[in-house]
Amino acid sequence: MKVNNPDVLLELEQTGTTTQYLSEKVSSVDSLITQLSGEGKPPYSIEEMCMKELTQDLRPSRYNYILNVLELEFENENNKFSDSGLLLFEICNMIKHCNPVFDDLKFSEENEDNRFLRYAITGVIKEYLESVTSEIVSNELQQPAETE
Repeated sequence: MKVNNPDVLLELEQTGTTTQYLSEKVSSVDSLITQLSGEGKPPYSIEEMCMKELTQDLRPSRYNYILNVLELEFENENNKFSDSGLLLFEICNMIKHCNPVFDDLKFSEENEDNRFLRYAITGVIKEYLESVTSEIVSNELQQPAETE
């Protein structure tokens, strides 16, 4: 989760539900473990099938998708966020803005390479970055000028 879905992990940490979420996830595969063990499957196979089941709702990673678009299409902004230490938080904000598009276009492993999805997400990211830039400019204009 820390690598592929840090947005989900951050939200769980903020709400204090990380342990509950992980416990529920692990409990959800108890019957699968029992079934596969009963079938005599080797431990590595059981682990692989359980991990696939545990991460099914986390794939594909919206975080990694947006990070990729940001790196390729908005390199300057990506570098600024990275240099300032705000990359994770800004991508989390972008995910919130992009979620309606992801949901409407049914973002999945089957369509994550769809160019129309990429265009739509790129457009939302562009709007987000423009709003952040205009907010920064607005805040700077509202700051009182220092006098000497």
